[in-house]
Amino acid sequence: MNDDIETRPVLLATNPFLRKKTKIVEKEDLKDVKELLSMMFETMYKAGGIGLAAPQVGIGLRFFVIDLMQNNQSEKIVIINPEVIEKSEELESYKEGCLSFPDQYSDVIRPEKIKISYMDINGSRQEMEADGLLARCIQHETDHLDGILFVDHISSLKRNIIMRKIIKEQKRHR
Repeated sequence: MNDDIETRPVLLATNPFLRKKTKIVEKEDLKDVKELLSMMFETMYKAGGIGLAAPQVGIGLRFFVIDLMQNNQSEKIVIINPEVIEKSEELESYKEGCLSFPDQYSDVIRPEKIKISYMDINGSRQEMEADGLLARCIQHETDHLDGILFVDHISSLKRNIIMRKIIKEQKRHR
């Protein structure tokens, strides 16, 4: 982490901004996106996350950052305007969390493997195949860009329990 880099607070689950669909990043927006990347990664690291979508820090653009920090090696990934173009039929359950839902986790079922089309930071179209944790993270962050939260993938009973905990925690910190 770098204390010289500005961070932003991560919006919590109750913030209506998280339910808004984001705008497509146009090539003329890339300069602005590039300027936001240090802040995005630093905010994610400070919060202890492995992925952060722009709407989670109040930015209404369609991009996110990921760093799985596998084997203690940083591998920064920037995904702009993602589109899932293939999903495996094999599904996998995994306990997911989210920086917008501090200390809350629930099993979420998602496709095990995906293929996405996206724009890189230079404005070029790319494709990527992913499985395991990377596939899950991409799907989770892409959902954020569409105003979908991980709790939307679980039962209403579990979702209500998590939301009550978040609201109770917010009231405690006021």
